Formats: sequence, structure tokens, C-alpha cells
Amino acid sequence: MPSESMIESPLARLSPEEIEAIGAEFDAIHDEVFASLGDKDATYIRTVIALHRQLALLSRAILLGSRYRPAWLLGTSVLGIAKILENMEIGHNVLHGQWDWMADPKINSATWDWDTASPAEAWKHSHNYVHHTFTNIRGKDKDLGYEIMRIDPHQPWHPVYLLQPVYNLLLAAFFEWGVAVHDLDVEAIRAGTKDMDELRRQVRAIGHKAWRQVIKDYVAFPALSGPRGFKTTLTANFTANLIRNVWSYAIIFCGHFPDQTYTFSEEETAEETRGAFYLRQLLGAANIEGSPIFHVLSGNLGYQVEHHLFPDMPSSRYGQIAPKVKEICERHRLPYNTGRFSHQLGTVQRTILRLAFPGGRPAPKPGPYVPPSDDRVTAPLIAV
Repeated sequence: MPSESMIESPLARLSPEEIEAIGAEFDAIHDEVFASLGDKDATYIRTVIALHRQLALLSRAILLGSRYRPAWLLGTSVLGIAKILENMEIGHNVLHGQWDWMADPKINSATWDWDTASPAEAWKHSHNYVHHTFTNIRGKDKDLGYEIMRIDPHQPWHPVYLLQPVYNLLLAAFFEWGVAVHDLDVEAIRAGTKDMDELRRQVRAIGHKAWRQVIKDYVAFPALSGPRGFKTTLTANFTANLIRNVWSYAIIFCGHFPDQTYTFSEEETAEETRGAFYLRQLLGAANIEGSPIFHVLSGNLGYQVEHHLFPDMPSSRYGQIAPKVKEICERHRLPYNTGRFSHQLGTVQRTILRLAFPGGRPAPKPGPYVPPSDDRVTAPLIAV
């Protein structure tokens, strides 16, 4: 593996003027897209919402016969897809404000609620504000390990991390519940700096949303199947939630923690300019290659680099701008992290396993982007 000193930092070899010029290029991409938004874009999101509702209704109808195994399998599969679509391409992106430009009160970040345990307002604070503002800044971005895992070798090792391969699997299975409590800020609670009135308010909001989710999936809809179908519909709903949770976990972890994603100290970002902000987003995210259907089911977060550059841009435009972002990376010799789903997920799991134990060296500075002969990023995140 190349040593850290052998790989030149793109930030170190760019002058402040060059960094701001790159930022201006990214601003131009953003402004060009927003100037062209119109009926075609609005039709897209309304079509996706309609498709989700049709799939959800179809799955519920099929699960009325859930006591029969073929109906259970088909209904569970359709419901799982419906939940993935609602969570990823609709809920995540509507709550980002990507469709607020439509001025549609029903498809708006201020009014939308989603089919997950996390209250919308809590998620918008922890994700839209904290994560997307302080992306990959150690000590400020709470998404780095979600406060329970050692995901970066800069994090001090503690014996509790020996169990992280186990609670990594639990987090994947129950991801919506991990996200639901994420905004509580466990570190602040442990440190005794969390305002208790605010904590009680947040816990009540989570409890209210969690109660609604439990009643909907594990009481109301199973009851529609009658006494003989109650248990099988309940297990179908649980399985569909499990499918959605594992998929969401995999897509999100692949977009943030594969090899060559880069973290930053607070000192490095203390005087950050607009151009440097863009470069931090670029270096801290990773893409996943896949088909158009894959990208829709991933909420277009297969384009995580583009999403972090432009979180308010409609997700359906990320595929359109990806070649332009890649071209800027090639021209300025900047890294562009992309790879197959299996490769990105594999490197994430390897990192989680390795960093459960003491040691591990900080990631080397990313080298310049070179169009690969295959779709793999070869420089490892840590020394194994």
C-alpha cells in the first residue's frame, strides 16, 4: 500500500484561487439545473409517489391472504419494494427540500411525513443540517459511525468496539430505529451537556412516531387479514421493514464509508471557503454504479457524490450531472470515488471488522482521479 507521504493531497497542490474556481464550476452546474426545472421534473416525482401508493395498496390486498405461503411471499416482496421506494427516492429527497421549488403544499419538506420511525423534524436536523453541513468532520459529523462504531482510525479504540461487528448487524436490521434516536445526541447526554427539557421533548416526539408505526404495521394492517391471517400479516410487515432497513443501511454506508472516503479535522475546516466546502463534500462521499432501476430504488444515492455536492437538487438530475462532475475531477486531477455495489459494501464491512480491534492507520490522502480500467478504487482505507 502506498504510504501517506507518497500520495499527494489534492487540497495541498491547489491554490486558493484554483479551489474557488472549482467551486464556481460546481455553482454553475447547480444554477444551470435549477434554471431548467419544470413540468417534466414535477411529473417525475408525482409519478414515483403514485407508483409507491399503488404498490403499497397492491401489497396490502395480497396480504389479506397472507396465511397462504405464495400470497405471503408475493405480498411481502411488493411491500418491501414499496417501503424502499417511499423511504429512499421519496421521503429522503422530499425532506431534503428537493421538490420545494414546485410550491406544492403536499410535496414539501415542511409538511411531508414518511413511513419510518424517525420524526421528520428530528431527521432534518441531524441529517440535513448536522451531517450535510459538517460532512466527515471528526467530532462534529454524528454520522461518522453513528456514535456507536469506530469507522475511522482517528477514533480512539475502546474495548466496546470489539462488539461492533455484532451491533453493526443489529443496526442494519433495525436501521430505522437507529436513525430515530440519532438526533438525541448520545455523546451530549453522556457528557451531561444535553438540555433535559429538549431531551424530553425529543423523546416524546420519537415515542409518538414509534407508536404510530407500531400500531400501523403490527396491529391495524394485520387486523385487516382477520384472526387467521393476523400473525402471518404481522410477520410479513416485519419482514418488509427488515428488507427496507437492510437496503437503506447498505446504500447509506456504501455512500459514506468505503475505501478512499476522507475525513477532516475541525482545524482543517476552520476557515473553509465555498470552494473548499465543495471539495470536502467530493472527498467525503462515494458512488455506487448500477442500472436506472437500482438508482431509483437507492433514492439516487448511488450518486452520493453528486448528492453531497447538491443536496437540494432533485435526485432525478444526479445522473445527468454526474458526467460533468467527473469531467471536473479529471481536469483538476481530483479523486472521484465510484465502484460496484459489491465492492463498496465489501470495503465498508472490512473496515468495520478491522477497526473493531486496536490500531489501523489513517487513510492516505486521495490521489488524482484516473479513469479506471475497471470500476474499482484500489487504494485501501486502512492498513490491515
